[in-house]
Amino acid sequence: MRKIAVIGTGYVGLVQGVVLAEAGHKVICVDISEEKVNILKSGKATIYEPGLSEMMQRNISLNRLDFTTNSEYAIKECDVIFLAVGTPAKEDGSADLQYILNVAKEIGHYINNYKVIIDKSTVPVGTGKLVKKTISDEMNRCNIRFDFDIVSNPEFLREGKALNDCMQPDRIVIGCENEKSKNIMKDIYDAFSLYNMPFVFTNIETAEMIKYASNAFLAVKISYINEIALLSEQVGADVQVIAHAMGMDKRISPKCLYAGPGYGGSCFPKDTKAIVKIGNENNVEMKVIKAAIEANDAQKKYMVSKIVSAMKKVGGIINKNIAVLGLSFKPETDDMRDAPSLDIIRGLVKEGAIIRAYCPQGMKEAKWRFADIDEHIKYLNNEYDAAMEADALVILTEWYQFKTLDLKRIKNCMRGNLFFDLRNVYAEKREKTSDFEYYGVGISAREAK
Repeated sequence: MRKIAVIGTGYVGLVQGVVLAEAGHKVICVDISEEKVNILKSGKATIYEPGLSEMMQRNISLNRLDFTTNSEYAIKECDVIFLAVGTPAKEDGSADLQYILNVAKEIGHYINNYKVIIDKSTVPVGTGKLVKKTISDEMNRCNIRFDFDIVSNPEFLREGKALNDCMQPDRIVIGCENEKSKNIMKDIYDAFSLYNMPFVFTNIETAEMIKYASNAFLAVKISYINEIALLSEQVGADVQVIAHAMGMDKRISPKCLYAGPGYGGSCFPKDTKAIVKIGNENNVEMKVIKAAIEANDAQKKYMVSKIVSAMKKVGGIINKNIAVLGLSFKPETDDMRDAPSLDIIRGLVKEGAIIRAYCPQGMKEAKWRFADIDEHIKYLNNEYDAAMEADALVILTEWYQFKTLDLKRIKNCMRGNLFFDLRNVYAEKREKTSDFEYYGVGISAREAK
């Protein structure tokens, strides 16, 4: 068992800290917000992630997990420190490293023995060296001398499936500089060895690049299938069948070949912009990734125009009620960062629509994100209330409960019959949508019977 500090209790930090405690380590999670720390101490997760609160409560009761605002205490008490603070995108697309460097300075100020400092946050290439220099500079300023090592250990968590991804990852990437820190990292993850997880040991710069390269590739794949979907609609092809056939090729695989309204979330939008910025700084134009970013922006705009165009059949969109199901960027999370719903709902409101919205977990965040247009949005208690007197229905996020809608009841609630299935939830169940004028993504529209 090791004493581990996790600094930052956002999505990555909280999940990482809880899972490390579950593995038997003594974990201290640090956050600057006293209010947040008090909530976490009570065993309540500050994010929605299936199973997280239960695992938190178990490890708090076993005295393996604690929360504090006292970074000095955590730094001095622990020999391993995970940096999991935010690295938000600046206006130019680059990662804002002020939070991670502030923590590095604190470590340099409070360090009291040998420590391993692990970058868990998504950071650009060269951050490991910058963190090392920041710690060293602060130690010199304080006239203290202790050895320490920097490690890059990027996360690959999918929101909604984060616990499983943390405990049974496809791979654990570790960028380090010597055998001592390498062995400590092996020891930290030893409890997960029964899953026979492959380790990738490399240098720090390569580990930092692996995270960006992985996310950028997945974003490219999503943008690619969305462009194929747009073409499919024009030529009468079915993108569902196309994607299935493509995915049967082992070189391609079926993952991330799902046409929809565009990607969102805390990783893909931020990381694609960051790697383009890194390329610019090193005189390398990331043409493919830039095209994926542009295609994703265009996809969200196309979804708005698709809905607006179809609603001309019912006299246009102005003052029409549109039921929107799903606000979070994906199911099983309350996260709305860069969610397609942000652009699509704003686009529909700009065209004159009235939104009737429901999301199992996203409405709390939606209310402050849409505060400037709240007079055009009504938040309802469930999907059927949202559909009441609606002229059109839009599925934006494929929550499980939206996959099993009582469509007869939905139709009876609605005033109109336009059904925009932007996640193709019912694309292969077209008989169930026979009472609607159904629109999927990348498939031909089908008139209501």
